[in-house]
Amino acid sequence: MNQIGNLKIDPSAPFFILGPCALESEEFAWEMARTLKKISERTGIQFIFKASYDKANRTSVGSFRGLGVKEGCRILGEIGKELGLPVTTDIHTPAEAEIAAETVDLLQIPAFLCRQTDLLEACAKTGRSVNVKKGQFLAPWDVKPILEKMNAFNCENYYLTERGTTFGYNNLVTDMRALYWMRELGAKVIFDATHSVQRPGGLGGTTGGDGILAPVLARAAVATGVDGVFMETHLNPEKAFSDGPNQIPIEQIEGVITKLLAVHHAAHG
Repeated sequence: MNQIGNLKIDPSAPFFILGPCALESEEFAWEMARTLKKISERTGIQFIFKASYDKANRTSVGSFRGLGVKEGCRILGEIGKELGLPVTTDIHTPAEAEIAAETVDLLQIPAFLCRQTDLLEACAKTGRSVNVKKGQFLAPWDVKPILEKMNAFNCENYYLTERGTTFGYNNLVTDMRALYWMRELGAKVIFDATHSVQRPGGLGGTTGGDGILAPVLARAAVATGVDGVFMETHLNPEKAFSDGPNQIPIEQIEGVITKLLAVHHAAHG
């Protein structure tokens, strides 16, 4: 049985990675984490809390990036400890991997960095679980070298996340066949519903998105078969500091989860 932090993953149902895109403030992170924990308890899901301390690939130089690795990981570590939750966040350099591994249970490698060998190795060496986002520029079968690297670095528990493929200008498309093909390669696969509906740079200085479609794609992914589901959610997406257009309003997230569990049981029960 795989384990992420204190969470022993039950493969009979997908686990959920939920949280806001950016760690906007300490107070905001705690409110989100407490709210999502209550939802996870009501729905009975396996839950990992997510928030990014640095949005390092923002479209505009003036965009909000975050609170930084040390402050962000301190907050996430305290949330995880007090609420008894595994936590995850993006890391961008080998040095950040070492810092984050002190308090973060699942180290996430952003899609644009998925082939950075030194970064993959640094994450593996921490002994933490690792989630590698598949680059928008990769075909499903092109993830095989990533798997080979993680195995060569003796990473005991890692995942690949599908988050859409570049489709012309300012658009992504998700091929549900990719989920099957990546699992056939031996990977444990997560589906990122909210980043899959992004429109990169679609608003000029910021990224647009079709958040209303995220639950639709998530249902298709769960029916196809995945190990986990990643969804970003926010108290008020219209006022989010990052990726507001594709985040799911938090008052809707429980209903989305309930439907996904029903789809899973219907397709795989």
